[in-house]
Amino acid sequence: MTSISARRLRKELSEIQTEGCPTGITLLSADNFETWYFTIEILGESLYQGEVFKLMFRFDSSYPISAPAVQFVVNQESTAPVHPHVYSNGHICASILGTEWSPVLSVSAVCVTLQSMLASCKSKERPVDNDRYVRYAPDNPKKTRFHYDDDTV
Repeated sequence: MTSISARRLRKELSEIQTEGCPTGITLLSADNFETWYFTIEILGESLYQGEVFKLMFRFDSSYPISAPAVQFVVNQESTAPVHPHVYSNGHICASILGTEWSPVLSVSAVCVTLQSMLASCKSKERPVDNDRYVRYAPDNPKKTRFHYDDDTV
């Protein structure tokens, strides 16, 4: 991990520990500067009311210049939300994690953006190409070249 990346992550973690996470978001673990886990709950009236999802952030040495790899955790205890931009393996098709990433964005900002994406969803459905994508998807969602064409769901 480069000193720039470690310094930035140290700063973000310190802010989370002193100021707390945004409402509905909880830091589960940040034992190192490689992988952090959060829960995200959608508040208010929405299709996901009362549901809690687990997010995993993976950082490489180029953070914050490049986006972290962010995905919903899918295992025996956790599932990915059924959403038009979320694949059943937890990968998220969101431009903020790809072409529209900016180094001024923080982990907390990404969590809030994903929380908002879920809160504004109008129908619980998987992406049209879910089965094909999941079958051939790389382990790291950053290795996927998503096509961003719909920000209305």
